Amino acid sequence: MPTLDRVDDVFVLDLGDTENRFHPDWLTEVNALLDQVEKAEGPRALVTAATGKFFSNGLDLDWLLAHGEQAGEYVTDVQELFVRLLTLPMVTVAALQGHTFAAGAMLSLAHDFRVMRADRGYWCLPEADINIPFSVGMSALIQARLTPQTAHESMVTGRRYGGGDALAAGIVDRTADEDAVRAAAVEIARSQTAKDGRTLGTIKNRMYATVVAALRDKETPLSLG
Repeated sequence: MPTLDRVDDVFVLDLGDTENRFHPDWLTEVNALLDQVEKAEGPRALVTAATGKFFSNGLDLDWLLAHGEQAGEYVTDVQELFVRLLTLPMVTVAALQGHTFAAGAMLSLAHDFRVMRADRGYWCLPEADINIPFSVGMSALIQARLTPQTAHESMVTGRRYGGGDALAAGIVDRTADEDAVRAAAVEIARSQTAKDGRTLGTIKNRMYATVVAALRDKETPLSLG
């Protein structure tokens, strides 16, 4: 399950050491830990990391297929997590030490910055290959955070980007060796802890108002193809 640590003024949210799929219990725990981060006073920033082979493989499809009657509520909760991170009133950095796929990749895009392991691991949006069209909100998030060329290629082809390719495509902001990914993310976050949270929150909410609206639009739910 997710855990929360603190390095000086930088909170480090570790998503776990499995595939870190978005099981409802996992979502509840992540939000509870983010509550702690938001309630903290003084300078702060957030690094979201993970342990092991995966950063996150995204939606818990096994749970979703077994609980189809709850699909709408589930997707709403997932997209609300995207909104929360996208507009969090502090600088956020995703430390991608392992595979970052599908909704896990979208979660990384909801952060301000991303650091990815240079030599192994892929960042990928495989929805076109697994027959799950992006929701309107997911599409808006991806297109807001990537260049048009990269958004198109990643969404339409399901290309797997290694660290170097992800850096060249503008998906990530920095690459690092395996044992330095988290430290590099903390370094970026630490340099931004003095930013005023209320100001940052206002900037982000205004910058991404259309994305937030699309992610919260319940009239266009996710389809499983």
